Amino acid sequence: MSAALVALESTVISHGLPYPANLELARAMEAEVRAAGATPRTIGILGGELIAGLSDAQIVHLATAVHVRKVSRRDLPIVVAQRLDGATTVATTMWIAARHGIQVFATGGIGGVHRGDGTDISADLPELAQTPVIVVCAGAKAILDLPATLEYLETYGVTVAGSQTDEFPAFYSRSSGLAVDVRCDSAQEVAALWRAKQALGLPGGLLVTVPVPAADEIPAAEIEPHIAQAVAEAARRGLRSAEVTPFLLARLAELTGERSLRTNGALLRNNARVAGEIAVALAS
Repeated sequence: MSAALVALESTVISHGLPYPANLELARAMEAEVRAAGATPRTIGILGGELIAGLSDAQIVHLATAVHVRKVSRRDLPIVVAQRLDGATTVATTMWIAARHGIQVFATGGIGGVHRGDGTDISADLPELAQTPVIVVCAGAKAILDLPATLEYLETYGVTVAGSQTDEFPAFYSRSSGLAVDVRCDSAQEVAALWRAKQALGLPGGLLVTVPVPAADEIPAAEIEPHIAQAVAEAARRGLRSAEVTPFLLARLAELTGERSLRTNGALLRNNARVAGEIAVALAS
């Protein structure tokens, strides 16, 4: 039997929530993975060293340090050469996980195609097309163009599975009206899908989408006006690329009275549990 390992990102620790909520969430996600019978491997960069399995002290450092760079794939040579501390995005966490033989990764929501002209595309999408990791998430962030994001994934051959759902979740909301490629009602079904993909020699990852728990959902009709307002404000400010998502998420927290932050935390913990179950199914 191989080890049941689950990668966790560190951007949510350094750039997602204020202290001490970020530290509490990081520890809670690791606890969810362990409760499912798997071993968490929170990924980060300290002094230019890529670490797949941060200690609690190292997680505390990333939760409290001021100058921690948000690291996507393009930033990796910079933080390594300059021996910087870095928090890994979805794309970078996938890449480091694959290098360390970790097949399952839990995150909140992937990046995707931004609303607007469709030219602002997250590095998460091409990473999914080329890096062999199962990414467990609550869909793409609802601030994005979800149909365009799914079109991109289809074009580049990324299978999108729904965990006990036929619809692509919309992060804060359980449904988007958009279909997934396949429904999987158990961790064993996801494991079988992954093994089939590997046996066929197909490149890239598998996206497993998990609806936010019903008790924590913000219905789409309720959250969408706030998203539209935040997107419009970002456009007026002329924000682009890496500036957009942090602004939109922070603005949504303000507009929803931090309800969006509570929902975000709930879906992250839930995704960690599901990822742990998948890792155990793969290892057995």
